[in-house]
Amino acid sequence: MSFFKKIKEKLTGTSESVSVSEKFKDGLSKTRNQFTSKVNDLVAKYRKVDEDFFEELEDLLLQADVGFETVVELMDLLRFEVQRKNIKDTAGIQSVISEKLVEIYESGDNSSNELLVQDAGLTVILFVGVNGVGKTTTIGKLAHRLKGQGRKVMLAAGDTFRAGAIDQLQVWGDRVGVEVIKQSEGSDPAAVMYDAVRAAKNRGVDVLICDTAGRLQNKVNLMNELQKVHRVIEREVPGAPHEVLLALDATTGQNALIQAQSFKEATNVTGIVLTKLDGTAKGGIVLAIRNKLKIPVKFVGLGEKMDDLQPFDTDKYVYGLFADGLEQEDKNELN
Repeated sequence: MSFFKKIKEKLTGTSESVSVSEKFKDGLSKTRNQFTSKVNDLVAKYRKVDEDFFEELEDLLLQADVGFETVVELMDLLRFEVQRKNIKDTAGIQSVISEKLVEIYESGDNSSNELLVQDAGLTVILFVGVNGVGKTTTIGKLAHRLKGQGRKVMLAAGDTFRAGAIDQLQVWGDRVGVEVIKQSEGSDPAAVMYDAVRAAKNRGVDVLICDTAGRLQNKVNLMNELQKVHRVIEREVPGAPHEVLLALDATTGQNALIQAQSFKEATNVTGIVLTKLDGTAKGGIVLAIRNKLKIPVKFVGLGEKMDDLQPFDTDKYVYGLFADGLEQEDKNELN
């Protein structure tokens, strides 16, 4: 059984599972149309797996922003697998590529893709990321998702630096129907967090989602500010924040990787939220981030609707990249 078929069997279950798989398919259409169609052209061009084929495939992977280190690792794995299985024909190479992409993503420190939410007591989630990546929108969508699961959610407007940031978060709070704890623009973010944590504890909140300022111009100031926020939160809720989620704009490609590295140096990032994945042909950045920084991607933005923020799933991601290959296999079987 091909790797494509194994994935399809995994994803064929409840109507919800099928629906989410289709979201990944639609959300990754730009990457798939660019990357997979070019792989198809490559397969048609070469027919035989040789070094020229590998060199062109390597270029395609780099264009999809899979990242240099990840591409080198993937090409080594592919060469070994082609030799081990004595693969001569390029026709079956997509299935091997997808299998190795999953292997690369799932290798490493085994960090979970799942959001860490406490079974009892208050869970505190800290959001970081530069301005313009969709951080506030993502916070609103995550609040909507958690509220839909029956949890009581509160937001903390800790980005007191950017003009309009507090009002923007309040708009999302009103839209989702959750309380927002805020102070005036220019206030100390740590003081906002203190008020928010105390209010969340007093009101029996399950999840407190905290926004922060998105400055990278001065990493020392960023680091000091985030460390201060950390100390305040941890003093009030030992072990918190339970998640530090970094919002990155997938359309920026390798720049997102540079941002991730900077924030990783400034704070203990536990997961990535990759926004606007539907708006880029460079969806390979998911693998570059995971492989280079060893930080799991926890959510991806697959559209503008409220429920288009989806938990990242490796199988659904590969399905989204190679859905055309799955459909072609089905056609071949019917014929």
